[in-house]
Amino acid sequence: MAVHELFAYLCVADAEGAIAFYRDAFAATEKFRLVEPGGRIGHVELELGGSTLMLCEEYPEFGIVPPDPAAATSHTLHIHVDDADAVITRAVALGATLVMAPRDMFYGERSGVVRDPFGHRWNIGHSIENVTPEEMQRRYDTIDSPC
Repeated sequence: MAVHELFAYLCVADAEGAIAFYRDAFAATEKFRLVEPGGRIGHVELELGGSTLMLCEEYPEFGIVPPDPAAATSHTLHIHVDDADAVITRAVALGATLVMAPRDMFYGERSGVVRDPFGHRWNIGHSIENVTPEEMQRRYDTIDSPC
């Protein structure tokens, strides 16, 4: 068996709003969408820096529901950008909630975390140094909280 790709596939309550947010915050471009006769958006593919992000609106009849933006989440999407501070500032201006302000991290990245208006958590970072796994572990062992 060979895995050829891995895609994040997010459920959102408002696909039109999510498409606009991801376009404006992360420079995503829409590849295509599938819309049901009643207007529900069943599938959208966005391109972010050569990667595909898939979206759909909720399908409670199949157990597919968006996250509660006020509740804890079990996942984080991690994106690398040219300037994490600028992207985080833009995302917050567009309605995201700042979870962690950008800072230099032990793993060689400047990063911060936002929660988008649709409940999804994004770690946004850019590289500041190359760190070996051994050095990363050494640094990790000396910090109080990795996040």
